[in-house]
Amino acid sequence: MAAAAGSHGLLLEPGAGTGALTLALAESCARVVAYEIDPRHAGRLAARTRGDDGIEVIRGDFLTARAPREPFAVAGNIPYSITSRIVDWCLRAPGLTSATLLTQLEYARKRSGDFGRWSRLTVLSWPGHSWELAGRVGRMSFRPVPAVDSAILRIEPRGVRLLPAGRDAAWREFVEYGFTGLGGSLHASLRMRYAAHRVDAAFAEARVDRDTVVAFVHPDRWLTLFELLR
Repeated sequence: MAAAAGSHGLLLEPGAGTGALTLALAESCARVVAYEIDPRHAGRLAARTRGDDGIEVIRGDFLTARAPREPFAVAGNIPYSITSRIVDWCLRAPGLTSATLLTQLEYARKRSGDFGRWSRLTVLSWPGHSWELAGRVGRMSFRPVPAVDSAILRIEPRGVRLLPAGRDAAWREFVEYGFTGLGGSLHASLRMRYAAHRVDAAFAEARVDRDTVVAFVHPDRWLTLFELLR
């Protein structure tokens, strides 16, 4: 996890627990701000890191934290029950440079396209963020042993957005409509909104088979279709 997260000037760690990952992150990051909502764990971590100026322990909910004004990264072995909420927080944070999160394996595969299909959230965020499955962690690495395997999911803001400024609302509306599945496939759904000959031409130029199920259309192809039809 620490190797996947990399070196940063400032890193926020949600769900720090008693600090197993915190100490590893602090070896390559100038400052680590560790959030832990459990007062017992937070107290133990604060005692464990007392005297280390590079680690700050905050007893509180990471989801209520304000994003720092300076560039920062996020890395953590997060509570799986709030994975989506933490991911949403990261996607909204303007100063985020990367997020490296230990999640359930199925979640990481779904978001990163490892199944060969892409989720609605991945497609929606694709113009501004990339998603990568950065490694797998077997369930036997944990005590107690959980019921599922885990994975390292890495999200990075793109240096250059793939859409021009001012087109976010139109992109969201396009993707949301495409994922309704009204026609049974993306091609059939879009033909219900746009002229048939335009949709046919756009799919031919984007090199997407007309029968391709919505989730199996690569996000880059979504962008091509969007530009051709809008």
